[in-house]
Amino acid sequence: MTNSNASTSSSKTKGQAKAALSQFKMEVASELGVPLKNGYNGDLTSAQNGSVGGEMVRKMIKQQEDQISGN
Repeated sequence: MTNSNASTSSSKTKGQAKAALSQFKMEVASELGVPLKNGYNGDLTSAQNGSVGGEMVRKMIKQQEDQISGN
């Protein structure tokens, strides 16, 4: 038997995480000058999309390193 409250909570958490990552992606794209928009972005080059993803990863790694080192 599954716990519906746990399922609802998990689903809500996933939605919040997805929204936070989407917001982070838009912020990084803005910082890099990549014209990312909600919805279809097929007009962007793979280099533009890759720069956003790469910068997101760099920022997440730096945040974890800072957290581990106590900064």
